[in-house]
Amino acid sequence: MKNLVLTVSCRSTRGIVAAISGYLSEHGCNIIDSSQFDDLETGRFFMRVSFVSEEGVEMPALLTSFKHVGEKFGMEWRITNGEERMKVMLMVSRFGHCLNDLLYRWKIGALPIDIVGVISNHFDYQKLVVNHDIPFHPIPVTKANKPEAEARIMALVRETGTELIVLARYMQILSDEMCQQMSGRIINIHHSFLPSFRGANPYKQAYSRGVKLIGATAHYVTADLDEGPIIEQDTVRITHAQSPDDYVSLGRDVEAQVLARAIHAHIHRRTFINGNRTVVFPPSPGSYASERMG
Repeated sequence: MKNLVLTVSCRSTRGIVAAISGYLSEHGCNIIDSSQFDDLETGRFFMRVSFVSEEGVEMPALLTSFKHVGEKFGMEWRITNGEERMKVMLMVSRFGHCLNDLLYRWKIGALPIDIVGVISNHFDYQKLVVNHDIPFHPIPVTKANKPEAEARIMALVRETGTELIVLARYMQILSDEMCQQMSGRIINIHHSFLPSFRGANPYKQAYSRGVKLIGATAHYVTADLDEGPIIEQDTVRITHAQSPDDYVSLGRDVEAQVLARAIHAHIHRRTFINGNRTVVFPPSPGSYASERMG
């Protein structure tokens, strides 16, 4: 039995849950896990249902027959095979801590994705990537060639069937056009000092101000730099006895962890964009291990 996932977002109204559960029951499906959220402020409803087809109903039949339910409630919906790995393109510049972390998690099966390639505007990590049998695509970026560079990136996205781009400390600003084309399909990671400490050496700036918490934020990329809907955040406490180098080391650790958790939530269809915010359903008790191993 395949593990299937139904995701739904629509205007909040009565009868949605009953219609979905009734549909699945009528079509020989058993619900394994279900999460829902009714946003009273925006009037939007969000739901994620993990289920199995016990009577062998195939995906095409489910997609066809669910249409009338979706149309009745004006749903944005999708049914996906929970066992299929999402195709992900990683992008990196010269800070490799997030890239190394993601490659390790991918290698041991803790992050069940299909890495279709790594794009970089430098050659620092070419050997590392190639040694993992992953295609490496060097695409230098300058002010003069930025449109051409982005065109090459988007061509690779189309050729590889990329479903998600991860900016694993890729230090180039993406154009509004690319952000719009890939809306909801680009995840970025950065320290959580913004907007206080911008520019170079943010950790040194934090040290000079005696900051006691270092954090990281993973978010969807929009045309508003570093202000897209937040998926995941975390912090680590520091003391007066720690040096600027300690700040950097701890910051890199929390960035890697937060980015991995954000990707994990996205690839398992647990994230929904809700205006400028996100709805992120947590793994249910007992389901994390199966999600983790794909």
